[in-house]
Amino acid sequence: MVVRVALVEDQRLVRQALGALLAHEPGIEVVGEAANGREAIALAQAKRPDVMLLDISLPEIDGIEVARTLRRQLPEVKIIALSMHNEQRVVQAMLAAGAIGYVDKSSAYEELPRAVRAVMQGQIYLSPEVTRSALAPVAAARKASISQREREVLALLAAGKRSRQIAEHLHLSTATVEVHRRNIMRKLGLRTVAELTHYAIREGLVSL
Repeated sequence: MVVRVALVEDQRLVRQALGALLAHEPGIEVVGEAANGREAIALAQAKRPDVMLLDISLPEIDGIEVARTLRRQLPEVKIIALSMHNEQRVVQAMLAAGAIGYVDKSSAYEELPRAVRAVMQGQIYLSPEVTRSALAPVAAARKASISQREREVLALLAAGKRSRQIAEHLHLSTATVEVHRRNIMRKLGLRTVAELTHYAIREGLVSL
């Protein structure tokens, strides 16, 4: 299967370099490029890419708002953020907006193909620099709102395990795992497993 990728980057030379890199990757096709937030939304609507590589610091509409818009309009588009900013606040905002990948621009040339393939396999991809600098702090108060067993279930959910697999790993019934999952969602105010995964990574409840 060919992965259709849209590339959004306001710096022309960077955009061209990344586009050339991806064009030579087997199984990846660049279906369009954009230089600002408005163009990014229009590109996604027109091309319906599998993955959008999205710079955060964009003219007109920033990448965080673009991600929010696409999550509402085209939730099937998988977003990988591109940025030089690895501060916890920025990373968390982008993940909360709907990104499932975050690549540091300084290592983008090496990491982008790997990131694209990872998110297409249903994984969340974060550059090592991002994990170290932005996701190390743990929000203790929110973490304390769920029990130790619920944290174990959450970690396994975030790792992509299904309820049956979690039940076998923790020596519980599948029904009990489902009860824990519902309780976690209720306590944290989340609605989907994807949101649970984003939360677990944002708050440092799972290690990557």
